[in-house]
Amino acid sequence: MHHPRFPTLKLLLLVPVAAACSSAALARNPVASAIATLVGSNGAPMGTAVLRQAANGEVTVDVNAIGLTEGAHGIHFHAVGLCEGAFESAGAHYNPLNRQHGLQSPGGPHAGDAPNLVAGTGGAANASIITDRVTLTPGTTSLFDADGSAIVIHAAPDDQVTQPSGNSGGRVACGVVRSTP
Repeated sequence: MHHPRFPTLKLLLLVPVAAACSSAALARNPVASAIATLVGSNGAPMGTAVLRQAANGEVTVDVNAIGLTEGAHGIHFHAVGLCEGAFESAGAHYNPLNRQHGLQSPGGPHAGDAPNLVAGTGGAANASIITDRVTLTPGTTSLFDADGSAIVIHAAPDDQVTQPSGNSGGRVACGVVRSTP
């Protein structure tokens, strides 16, 4: 016996499947993508940050890092695509719109500000950060300006208000943001 509710049920089951496929397709087909290979000041590999820009302009940054101390660490985009020595070569936080530092600052945030990255007891940290304050495509907030950009992980947590960098301490890992095909 055929029940009239079954066709509706089938349709309702297909809608979430179609939505999931659509999200997966966006992840596979970004409008632009990039990667930053993170290294410590001794040159040892410390992980990666994979960046993907969606059609709506949002950039997702998937960070996988190792070798950190347990706890929270500031993580930011920095203004120069250079990771030498103690990583001071990466410059200040990326701030093309001349805002104040901090996600909780009334005059902020910098384009390069992000929530803290938290490392577990083994020193590994994995996070997915979504931002609409930077782009991987041409424009005012593009990470691919004349001198490029870097991602820097700091020794201490970012307090999200103190100027100019949230008291996030020394720079322990750095990776130049490079476009990927």
